[in-house]
Amino acid sequence: MTAPMKPSHSAPSGPAAPSADGRAAAGGSLHAPVIDWFDEHARDLPWRRPEAGAWGVMVSEFMLQQTPVSRVLPVYEQWLARWPRPADLAAEAPGEAVRAWGRLGYPRRALRLHGAAAAITERHGGDVPPDHAQLLALPGIGEYTAAAVASFAYGQRHAVLDTNVRRVLARAVTGVQYPPNATTAAERKLARALLPDEEASAARWAAASMELGALVCTAKNESCHRCPIAAQCAWRLAGKPAHDGPPRRGQTYAGTDRQVRGRLLAVLREAPGPVLQATLDQVWHEPVQRARALDGLVSDGLVEPLADGLYRLPLG
Repeated sequence: MTAPMKPSHSAPSGPAAPSADGRAAAGGSLHAPVIDWFDEHARDLPWRRPEAGAWGVMVSEFMLQQTPVSRVLPVYEQWLARWPRPADLAAEAPGEAVRAWGRLGYPRRALRLHGAAAAITERHGGDVPPDHAQLLALPGIGEYTAAAVASFAYGQRHAVLDTNVRRVLARAVTGVQYPPNATTAAERKLARALLPDEEASAARWAAASMELGALVCTAKNESCHRCPIAAQCAWRLAGKPAHDGPPRRGQTYAGTDRQVRGRLLAVLREAPGPVLQATLDQVWHEPVQRARALDGLVSDGLVEPLADGLYRLPLG
């Protein structure tokens, strides 16, 4: 990421207007305090160091989706030590990416990252492209990841809307406790309007607002006494009204197909070669759910069926 810089422009503060543009104008005064807080309190994470490069940023973004930093750190370090460049990963079988993914969860991300590495190697000479459109054209890269890599790795001006940023904007600017379950066009418009004009400041704001949501403006037990914009927060000033939208989606794991898939993949990751169906049958007691989970892994390209009831991680 670029060196810390103060934003070159702030819109004057004032009462929030009902439109997204009006709220963004009022929110311009959030930039300096949030970026100053980030300069002092940001965690020292390996993907934020200059030596991480664009590939290190991209790997971190894939791994951090729906997975906490504490679980990502050891896998990230091992991954970059083994595959320091996209071409190194692309040269391996996709099953090796699944194996190295370990227990991070949502292992299709490993296949997508492998596919992106292969495309980077083929189309861009092994270097992660800086252009947002080229990033978006890579397999497995969506709007969020393209914006995050362009912003965090190349210091560009993009709205980077993860769950943490959406929550900060919902509370500080819109005045509600939680954002909608799915990102809306109104949220994207507000986030774009709220970006500082200068590229380096916009990139710093993207990282700073994300960190604020991760450490202070958390989903539960928010620490308003530590928040640099508590005095301006629309939700706090309104008395912290409770969420009155659709029920927030909870994440369950025990007893789900996700848990069964994880157990099946764990056996395949630890095996030096193909695994017998009988061995996989031992990981879960309910045969219908177990078969459904295994079929799902095959359909997702995470497992390859072989002759004689054998299964392995994908080779190609």
